[in-house]
Amino acid sequence: MKTRSAILLAILASALVICWAVYLYGWSLAGLQATTRFSGRLSLGIFAAIFLLYPKNEERLTRLFSTDFFLSFAIVHGIHLVELLMYVTRSGIELIPTRLAGGFLAYALIFAMPILRSRMMQGKLSTDRFRMISYVYLFYVWFVFFMTYLARVRGTFPNAGGTYTEHMVLMGIVVTLLLVKLVQAFRSSRL
Repeated sequence: MKTRSAILLAILASALVICWAVYLYGWSLAGLQATTRFSGRLSLGIFAAIFLLYPKNEERLTRLFSTDFFLSFAIVHGIHLVELLMYVTRSGIELIPTRLAGGFLAYALIFAMPILRSRMMQGKLSTDRFRMISYVYLFYVWFVFFMTYLARVRGTFPNAGGTYTEHMVLMGIVVTLLLVKLVQAFRSSRL
Protein backbone atom coordinates (compact mmCIF):
# COMPACT_ATOMS: atom_id res chain seq x y z
CA MET A 1 0.00 0.00 0.00
CA LYS A 2 1.23 3.49 -0.80
CA THR A 3 1.82 5.94 2.04
CA ARG A 4 -0.85 8.34 0.81
CA SER A 5 -3.41 5.53 0.71
CA ALA A 6 -2.43 4.44 4.22
CA ILE A 7 -2.86 7.98 5.54
CA LEU A 8 -6.27 8.30 3.91
CA LEU A 9 -7.29 4.89 5.25
CA ALA A 10 -6.20 5.87 8.78
CA ILE A 11 -8.24 9.07 8.58
CA LEU A 12 -11.23 7.22 7.10
CA ALA A 13 -11.13 4.57 9.84
CA SER A 14 -11.02 7.31 12.47
CA ALA A 15 -13.95 9.09 10.79
CA LEU A 16 -15.98 5.86 10.80
CA VAL A 17 -15.25 5.45 14.52
CA ILE A 18 -16.55 8.97 15.14
CA CYS A 19 -19.69 8.29 13.09
CA TRP A 20 -20.32 5.03 14.94
CA ALA A 21 -19.96 6.66 18.37
CA VAL A 22 -22.21 9.57 17.41
CA TYR A 23 -24.77 7.15 15.98
CA LEU A 24 -24.82 5.18 19.25
CA TYR A 25 -24.60 8.07 21.73
CA GLY A 26 -25.52 11.24 19.83
CA TRP A 27 -23.89 14.65 19.84
CA SER A 28 -23.34 14.72 23.57
CA LEU A 29 -20.62 14.38 26.15
CA ALA A 30 -21.39 10.64 26.21
CA GLY A 31 -20.90 10.61 22.43
CA LEU A 32 -17.56 12.36 22.76
CA GLN A 33 -16.50 9.92 25.46
CA ALA A 34 -17.51 6.98 23.25
CA THR A 35 -15.62 8.50 20.32
CA THR A 36 -12.52 8.71 22.50
CA ARG A 37 -12.97 5.16 23.79
CA PHE A 38 -13.58 3.66 20.35
CA SER A 39 -10.68 5.53 18.74
CA GLY A 40 -8.42 4.19 21.50
CA ARG A 41 -9.48 0.69 20.51
CA LEU A 42 -8.73 1.41 16.87
CA SER A 43 -5.29 2.62 17.95
CA LEU A 44 -4.79 -0.53 20.00
CA GLY A 45 -5.63 -2.67 16.96
CA ILE A 46 -3.06 -0.93 14.76
CA PHE A 47 -0.48 -0.96 17.53
CA ALA A 48 -1.11 -4.69 18.09
CA ALA A 49 -0.23 -5.41 14.46
CA ILE A 50 2.97 -3.35 14.72
CA PHE A 51 3.87 -4.87 18.09
CA LEU A 52 3.48 -8.44 16.85
CA LEU A 53 4.89 -8.08 13.34
CA TYR A 54 7.79 -5.68 13.78
CA PRO A 55 10.66 -6.25 13.01
CA LYS A 56 10.49 -9.91 11.87
CA ASN A 57 7.50 -9.50 9.52
CA GLU A 58 8.01 -5.97 8.33
CA GLU A 59 6.87 -6.91 4.81
CA ARG A 60 3.42 -7.83 6.18
CA LEU A 61 3.23 -4.49 7.97
CA THR A 62 4.15 -2.79 4.72
CA ARG A 63 1.34 -4.61 2.91
CA LEU A 64 -1.13 -3.66 5.67
CA PHE A 65 -0.14 -0.06 6.33
CA SER A 66 2.57 0.94 3.79
CA THR A 67 6.24 1.37 4.54
CA ASP A 68 5.18 4.17 6.90
CA PHE A 69 3.30 1.92 9.31
CA PHE A 70 4.56 3.97 12.26
CA LEU A 71 3.00 7.02 10.60
CA SER A 72 -0.37 5.24 10.25
CA PHE A 73 -0.39 4.54 13.97
CA ALA A 74 0.76 8.08 14.79
CA ILE A 75 -2.09 9.57 12.75
CA VAL A 76 -4.78 7.38 14.31
CA HIS A 77 -3.42 7.89 17.81
CA GLY A 78 -3.02 11.63 17.16
CA ILE A 79 -6.72 11.81 16.27
CA HIS A 80 -7.41 9.88 19.48
CA LEU A 81 -5.38 12.47 21.41
CA VAL A 82 -7.40 15.35 19.93
CA GLU A 83 -10.65 13.59 20.87
CA LEU A 84 -9.31 12.85 24.35
CA LEU A 85 -8.31 16.47 24.92
CA MET A 86 -11.74 17.63 23.72
CA TYR A 87 -13.45 15.21 26.10
CA VAL A 88 -11.28 16.21 29.07
CA THR A 89 -11.89 19.90 28.34
CA ARG A 90 -15.67 19.54 27.93
CA SER A 91 -16.14 17.22 30.90
CA GLY A 92 -14.09 19.34 33.29
CA ILE A 93 -11.88 16.45 34.40
CA GLU A 94 -8.96 17.68 36.46
CA LEU A 95 -5.66 16.43 35.07
CA ILE A 96 -2.94 15.24 37.42
CA PRO A 97 0.49 16.20 36.00
CA THR A 98 2.32 13.19 37.46
CA ARG A 99 -0.13 10.83 35.78
CA LEU A 100 0.24 12.68 32.49
CA ALA A 101 4.02 12.35 32.32
CA GLY A 102 4.00 8.70 31.24
CA GLY A 103 1.39 9.32 28.58
CA PHE A 104 3.24 12.40 27.34
CA LEU A 105 6.40 10.33 26.85
CA ALA A 106 4.40 7.68 24.98
CA TYR A 107 2.91 10.30 22.64
CA ALA A 108 6.37 11.80 22.09
CA LEU A 109 7.66 8.37 21.06
CA ILE A 110 4.61 7.70 18.88
CA PHE A 111 5.05 10.99 17.00
CA ALA A 112 8.85 10.65 16.78
CA MET A 113 8.92 7.12 15.31
CA PRO A 114 7.84 8.02 11.76
CA ILE A 115 10.52 10.72 11.68
CA LEU A 116 13.18 8.43 13.12
CA ARG A 117 12.30 5.66 10.68
CA SER A 118 12.54 8.10 7.79
CA ARG A 119 15.96 9.22 9.02
CA MET A 120 17.07 5.57 9.26
CA MET A 121 15.83 4.88 5.72
CA GLN A 122 17.82 7.92 4.49
CA GLY A 123 20.96 6.66 6.24
CA LYS A 124 20.95 9.51 8.78
CA LEU A 125 20.36 7.14 11.71
CA SER A 126 22.05 3.77 12.05
CA THR A 127 19.91 0.66 11.72
CA ASP A 128 21.18 -0.68 15.04
CA ARG A 129 20.33 2.53 16.89
CA PHE A 130 16.90 2.66 15.26
CA ARG A 131 16.30 -0.99 16.18
CA MET A 132 17.13 -0.22 19.83
CA ILE A 133 14.82 2.83 19.82
CA SER A 134 12.04 0.78 18.21
CA TYR A 135 12.19 -1.83 20.98
CA VAL A 136 11.98 0.89 23.63
CA TYR A 137 9.05 2.36 21.68
CA LEU A 138 7.22 -0.97 21.32
CA PHE A 139 7.50 -2.03 24.93
CA TYR A 140 6.92 1.40 26.42
CA VAL A 141 3.77 2.04 24.38
CA TRP A 142 2.63 -1.49 25.25
CA PHE A 143 3.19 -0.64 28.93
CA VAL A 144 1.07 2.52 28.63
CA PHE A 145 -1.77 0.52 27.05
CA PHE A 146 -1.41 -2.01 29.88
CA MET A 147 -1.54 0.67 32.58
CA THR A 148 -4.52 2.32 30.88
CA TYR A 149 -6.57 -0.87 30.95
CA LEU A 150 -5.31 -1.87 34.39
CA ALA A 151 -6.67 1.40 35.78
CA ARG A 152 -10.01 0.71 34.11
CA VAL A 153 -10.19 -2.86 35.42
CA ARG A 154 -9.30 -1.70 38.93
CA GLY A 155 -11.87 1.11 38.71
CA THR A 156 -9.29 3.81 39.48
CA PHE A 157 -9.85 5.74 36.26
CA PRO A 158 -12.91 7.95 36.76
CA ASN A 159 -15.31 8.50 33.87
CA ALA A 160 -13.63 5.85 31.73
CA GLY A 161 -16.86 4.64 30.19
CA GLY A 162 -17.48 1.14 28.94
CA THR A 163 -18.21 -1.92 31.01
CA TYR A 164 -16.03 -3.95 33.31
CA THR A 165 -16.30 -6.89 30.90
CA GLU A 166 -15.06 -4.74 28.01
CA HIS A 167 -12.10 -3.60 30.09
CA MET A 168 -11.28 -7.17 31.10
CA VAL A 169 -11.37 -8.34 27.48
CA LEU A 170 -9.15 -5.47 26.34
CA MET A 171 -6.76 -6.07 29.25
CA GLY A 172 -6.64 -9.73 28.22
CA ILE A 173 -5.78 -8.69 24.66
CA VAL A 174 -2.98 -6.40 25.86
CA VAL A 175 -1.51 -9.13 28.10
CA THR A 176 -1.78 -11.67 25.27
CA LEU A 177 0.17 -9.31 23.00
CA LEU A 178 3.09 -9.39 25.41
CA LEU A 179 2.94 -13.16 25.82
CA VAL A 180 2.97 -13.68 22.05
CA LYS A 181 5.86 -11.21 21.64
CA LEU A 182 7.86 -13.02 24.33
CA VAL A 183 7.23 -16.40 22.68
CA GLN A 184 8.37 -14.90 19.36
CA ALA A 185 11.55 -13.59 21.00
CA PHE A 186 12.21 -16.95 22.67
CA ARG A 187 11.80 -18.81 19.38
CA SER A 188 14.07 -16.33 17.56
CA SER A 189 16.78 -16.70 20.19
CA ARG A 190 16.68 -20.49 19.89
CA LEU A 191 17.15 -20.32 16.13
